Amino acid sequence: MSGNTEEISGVQSDIRLPSWEARELTSEYLEKEQNRSGIDIPFLLLTLLILLIGVVMVLSASYASAYYMTGQPMWFFTRQLVFAVSGVAIMLLVSNIRTSTMSRWSVQLLLVSIALLVVVLVIGIRVNGATRWIGVGSGNSAFTFQPSEIAKLAVIMSYAQLMCKFGKKMKKFRCGVFPFVLITTIIVVLLYMEPHLSAAIIVVALAAIMMFAGGTPLRWFVMPMLIVAITIVFLFLPDSNSELRDEVSAEVTFRQAVIEASENMGYAGRRIRAWLDPEADPLHDGFQIRQSLFAVGSGGMFGQGLGQSRQKYLYLPEEHNDYIFAIVCEELGFIGAMLILMLFFLLVIRGYWLAMNSKDKYAKLITLGITSLLAIQVFLNVAVVTNLVPATGISLPFFSYGGTALWIQLLQMGIILAVSREIPKPKPEAKCNEEGGVNA
Repeated sequence: MSGNTEEISGVQSDIRLPSWEARELTSEYLEKEQNRSGIDIPFLLLTLLILLIGVVMVLSASYASAYYMTGQPMWFFTRQLVFAVSGVAIMLLVSNIRTSTMSRWSVQLLLVSIALLVVVLVIGIRVNGATRWIGVGSGNSAFTFQPSEIAKLAVIMSYAQLMCKFGKKMKKFRCGVFPFVLITTIIVVLLYMEPHLSAAIIVVALAAIMMFAGGTPLRWFVMPMLIVAITIVFLFLPDSNSELRDEVSAEVTFRQAVIEASENMGYAGRRIRAWLDPEADPLHDGFQIRQSLFAVGSGGMFGQGLGQSRQKYLYLPEEHNDYIFAIVCEELGFIGAMLILMLFFLLVIRGYWLAMNSKDKYAKLITLGITSLLAIQVFLNVAVVTNLVPATGISLPFFSYGGTALWIQLLQMGIILAVSREIPKPKPEAKCNEEGGVNA
């Protein structure tokens, strides 16, 4: 009989089960199950509140373009509402799955995600010069999803599982660096071929966060940071043969150097130039960011009022998707936008609190990773809308239109809620009785 089986105390010796099943029938395991906390109510309520506001904003932002595209002003809203309701059901269902079960399937999820990234390059749907979607059906009823969204979650869960397996070996290069760099490189190359640079950047950031939290020594991060810094210097500073070298040094600005370097960077270069100088091409590359800034600025302190946006009337592209936060600023103003960002901030802080109080290393790491992914996506989306960084194509979680993306986001929240269920209940404080004794 295989060594992976164990006998259960109190059960006939000829009955043998896989080791994980045996552990789940022991008295120690059953005691832990009884001490589990319930679902984390603050995290759940914050998620539902943000989701509710997001669905309302999809209705407000999308009805003009929905009417123009389909003749049905509620088309985007009704689909998003269906995905939101079903997504909440998925979240609650996942919240009942034990993290030990998730751990057993983490590496398989990674393999599936890599396979899907290969498949999308072969049969994927090409939109705006990028092949990022796998779809079934055609027209407005087509069902599409981005394998990159699955890959982000797979990186978090599989890396957490591997880190728990390696344990103290994470301090060595062959365990704490090499396998994670290899897997990350494979995923980034596949994303670059789509191309989907924003997803590649997020995957690299997640890998670094997970490696640092998982025990990889800090010294292994120094060399990559130096390489990135040197690369930026050589990319964005004019070379020795450039005509700029012959000009007065005061005229050689960083902005000019970046614009010059971006000429040979394809669509990414165009986005960089539009970011630095949207007025240089106001009707093409700079159009979207200019309209976004018009929307943000016209909201003022208190906004134009819910449903009163002007930019959503076919002026601002992707107004119900990547740029929905611009409509939020226009309709709800600075106060409303900051309140929404505060809700996201509270959700992230609560997620990190749950990570710190999780029952084991795997639960801590997946909660940390998912919460960090949420924080990164919110920051980058808002930064793009306000022109703090070049356009990245990253949606705003729970707000941007997209059914399968919303499903995956709510599934991720369900995983965190599953972790919260397993946090041990606080032990009751001892109380003194009238005779001076101590009651437990």
